[in-house]
Amino acid sequence: MERAAVVSAAEPPDDAKALAAARDGFWARWDGEVPPQATSLRKGNQSRNEDAVQLLCAADVKPQPIVWLWPDWLPAGKLTVIAGVAGSGKTTLALDFAAVISSGGKWPDGSVCAHPGKVLIWSSEDDPADTLVPRLMAGGAALSNIHFVRNVVKPDGKLMPFDPARDTALLSERLASMENVRLLIVDPIMSAVGGDAHRANDVRRDLQQLIDLAMRYDCAVIGISHFSKGTQGRTPAERVTGSLSFSAIARMVLVTGRDESAERRVLARAKANISRDDGGFTYTLEQGETLPGIVANRIVWGERIEGCARDILGDVENDPEDDARSERDEAETFLRSLLSNGPLPVKEIQAEARGAGHAWRTIERAKRELGGEARKTGLNGGWVWCLPGEDRQHER
Repeated sequence: MERAAVVSAAEPPDDAKALAAARDGFWARWDGEVPPQATSLRKGNQSRNEDAVQLLCAADVKPQPIVWLWPDWLPAGKLTVIAGVAGSGKTTLALDFAAVISSGGKWPDGSVCAHPGKVLIWSSEDDPADTLVPRLMAGGAALSNIHFVRNVVKPDGKLMPFDPARDTALLSERLASMENVRLLIVDPIMSAVGGDAHRANDVRRDLQQLIDLAMRYDCAVIGISHFSKGTQGRTPAERVTGSLSFSAIARMVLVTGRDESAERRVLARAKANISRDDGGFTYTLEQGETLPGIVANRIVWGERIEGCARDILGDVENDPEDDARSERDEAETFLRSLLSNGPLPVKEIQAEARGAGHAWRTIERAKRELGGEARKTGLNGGWVWCLPGEDRQHER
């Protein structure tokens, strides 16, 4: 993210001192003092009570090195996306990273975590008690350094589930009262988008809050995602579900793959704006008993592998023809389930298919295979699809 900003307010404060304090606080984020250029920039507009654009001179920016939690793989203060196929262990990988950071352990390449600290985890898919904590224990985490983001407390005391698309600003305020928070995991990252996750503007706008949080507290943010169906063979960073902006706005994109005929899995760098963008590691998932009667997965790291992410994934992924058949089967199952309760407008089907990662041409092929019908609802109505044999009650 470029360090530039436009400062505006719907109702600028009348108190010039308050305005100056806000301005000074903004510029203090850069080098601890207000450049004279910024101070003079506002003076001409204060008397007119108008907004103004502030500029930052490159000469006033103090260069700083990137802080790496895992050198060349996990940068502090940046957004990293981990994406891959189902069953490749993406969440377990993120928890393994959390374990290393919380305990000051070793990374897969043997290097020691130079910046250990606290970890925050928000997950809408896994329960802390029976899944997340057992996996953290299996990975050797220091549990006292790990916290789960759970609820938002309203002024009347009512608890509301935390929503990353709505409550990231509140989480940022909470971090201000904590020390040494090194990592925030958001699983899945699509939940941080309140708008349409397939629209670039919505994704960039909503993820900006997470990026600001990461930069403000020098905290790495890991967002977990999936690969879209039917994207095998494409550039791995372009396979991340949703808008391409998920990969574009992240400074690091790590991808995972799985060999269906073996337990071998791979982690590769698919995109890196601030380091090398190739290479990877093999790993397996191993089950073990963390406490009597409690079994959990953990990551067992293997060898370092060379090459680009596309080649690394290609070594473990299935034959494209098998994937194509599987994609058609999944599309037929998806469409049959969608239309099982009656006809649906085509626009609604398109939206549902896009959200599930199905290509529209595959959905149309599934409709033909199922013998589905397209009907127009009245003279001014739109088109609907239905399964064969559906009655025509909706037309009346």
